[in-house]
Amino acid sequence: MATVRIPTPMRTLTRNQSEVQATGATVRDVLSDLDARYPGMGTRLLDERGAVRRYVNIFLNDEDVRALQSLDTPVKDADRLTLIPAMAGG
Repeated sequence: MATVRIPTPMRTLTRNQSEVQATGATVRDVLSDLDARYPGMGTRLLDERGAVRRYVNIFLNDEDVRALQSLDTPVKDADRLTLIPAMAGG
């Protein structure tokens, strides 16, 4: 299972856990499993077309998945996904 690091604003969906486990062969599969385990997570991360929302960054280990194969990037059991919502303010 991959480890998924959950940002503070999304922890209400994971019962305040900062890291959770999810399974899948690709980033898309891991996010799908994450949404099945923690309902509502999918809509926070993906838009209505199933693409990563533009204000969300997803890193596989230290690489932005947009620079890899996006949601089709392969995931291994020892991998770590980090979810980072964009911050705004002034």
